[in-house]
Amino acid sequence: MKRRVRRPSVEDTGRRPLGTRRVPLRKRLLVRLLFVSALIAVCSVAATAWLAVTTTTSALKEEQGQDLAADNQILARLSGYAAMHPDWAGVRDTVRTLAAETGRRIALTTADRTPVADSAARGTPLPPRPAASVDPLHTDTYTDSGAQLSGIDPRVVGPYRITGAERAKLDALAGRLKACYEAFGLRPTVTRIPSGRPLVTGPGQGADIAGYVAEKCDDGALDVPTPTERKALDRLSELAQPCLRRLGLGGPAFVTLDPTGRDLLAGGYVVARQKAKTGADDTRAARTCVLDARRTQLRPYVAPSAQLFLGIGDRDTVRFDMSTANKAKVAGAAGLVLAVTVAVAAVVAVRLVRPLRALTAAAQQPPELHVRVPVTTRDETGILAEAFNDLTERRERLEAQRKAMVSDIAHELRSPLTNIRGWLEVTRDGVVDPDPALLGSLHDEALVLQRIIDDLQDIAAADAGTLRLHREPLHAAELLDQVAAAHRVAAAGAGVVLGTDADPAAWLDADPVRMRQALGNLVSNALRHTPAGGTVTLAAHRDGDDLLLTVTDTGTGIAAEDLPHVFERFWRAEKSRSRRTGGSGLGLAIVRHLVAAHGGTARAASETGEGAVFTLRLPAAAPPDREA
Repeated sequence: MKRRVRRPSVEDTGRRPLGTRRVPLRKRLLVRLLFVSALIAVCSVAATAWLAVTTTTSALKEEQGQDLAADNQILARLSGYAAMHPDWAGVRDTVRTLAAETGRRIALTTADRTPVADSAARGTPLPPRPAASVDPLHTDTYTDSGAQLSGIDPRVVGPYRITGAERAKLDALAGRLKACYEAFGLRPTVTRIPSGRPLVTGPGQGADIAGYVAEKCDDGALDVPTPTERKALDRLSELAQPCLRRLGLGGPAFVTLDPTGRDLLAGGYVVARQKAKTGADDTRAARTCVLDARRTQLRPYVAPSAQLFLGIGDRDTVRFDMSTANKAKVAGAAGLVLAVTVAVAAVVAVRLVRPLRALTAAAQQPPELHVRVPVTTRDETGILAEAFNDLTERRERLEAQRKAMVSDIAHELRSPLTNIRGWLEVTRDGVVDPDPALLGSLHDEALVLQRIIDDLQDIAAADAGTLRLHREPLHAAELLDQVAAAHRVAAAGAGVVLGTDADPAAWLDADPVRMRQALGNLVSNALRHTPAGGTVTLAAHRDGDDLLLTVTDTGTGIAAEDLPHVFERFWRAEKSRSRRTGGSGLGLAIVRHLVAAHGGTARAASETGEGAVFTLRLPAAAPPDREA
């Protein structure tokens, strides 16, 4: 007598059934959602406050930067005025204009703070410290194109201003040079430096002009100093001689002209007829001598140095502070945001939890009930409910298919086994002699049984992923001819015309035995459902990177409601299960698995009374190299 083993009950294990367990408060979805919402609200308030402070700070820095740019603009304008005037007599209008444009107070004084010009009312005290010194001969704030490298404002011209006749001559030379550059496809422009000298600049300047084009066009005439400039340069050389002699660099020396207009001292100086090499330190010292001489030469042509005072320099910086009332407003707004967030989160959480509870209750029901959950929302929870319902329906269908499959297998195996058993029993009892006809009938029944078992074995191997393929380059036309030849006798017996139509260039990489098996099942199925006088056609042709193998018949066709089921196991349109009109019901299922193992798909299309078309789509292959 077998010993019964008692399974542990709920009372033995101490565990509650799934439906009666209580979720801890800290793990409940509602509590977690509320906590996360509150955390988000706090973070959002903190981020908003940080953003406001950061934005305000950035705005203040930007305003300071704008003030600095305005200060540089004021200094550059006043330095330009000093560069073009020998005194400050007419600077008041310029100061008032700048003050109106920048909104700043502007005041100019001498070194001893004697007022020169002031945009404020008379008697207004000056700021404690000057903002800058305005001296066009000692400046480093000029930032326009062509800024000087010597500390001298390039707008200081003095004795280097050319006459009208010299300007006309240089303009003609500049025009001729521009025309020559344009003939070589360049597009230069003619600009004028403060002294009145024209300068050819623009796109194309650089390596092209310095090389081949410059050799063809630039004869150097435009770079030759005019008499006015030569006279000023000679005077500059005389002023620099005492300093150069003190450095031991005396002798015949002269200063060259920089035709670019950046600095008349670019390139420094040239010491002629001096054999000794000049070092870098001597070069810098000599340049200092020339710069000092040039400032001496230009001093009579510029306004004297002045002190620049700008507004709000005598005021204390305003410190930003938040009042108690404003702090209370910020705290109240943050609290209100937090309360609204929590309330909205609670409502949303309740609506989210309700369908989840319904899903949990449905999942706890016995499998045979197949409970469905009503879909009340279109969000992620609603999608989950739909997926649950689809899963329930799929499980119901699979259960029905499982029962039908067991019944079908029993039915398919019962018939041949019953026939074999019956004939063997009557033969054993001596009722019938075991003649060749009886043995042939028993052999046919055994073949039917063997075919059903082989089909089931193929299905099982495909499901387990152990279906082996021996791929090789396969000519589609040869494959169709082999399948047609194997079924030619059956087609002739049924009175059906069996033909092929294949693209000679169609190839695929497949297992020839398995592909003949798949196409053979389709042809057998087509012959079985095609009346006498009909046709069955096997075709193969390329479709892009794929190869399409089709089996077309002119038989009875398949009803629209039956098309989705033709590749299911043990499914047949004829529900009578008669082998005269149907096979085991596994042939098309095997076709689908064999094609899927080759990386392809199987599809059926039909209309009742119009025949059927079965299409196998497989990856195409390139023709093999015959010479290899």
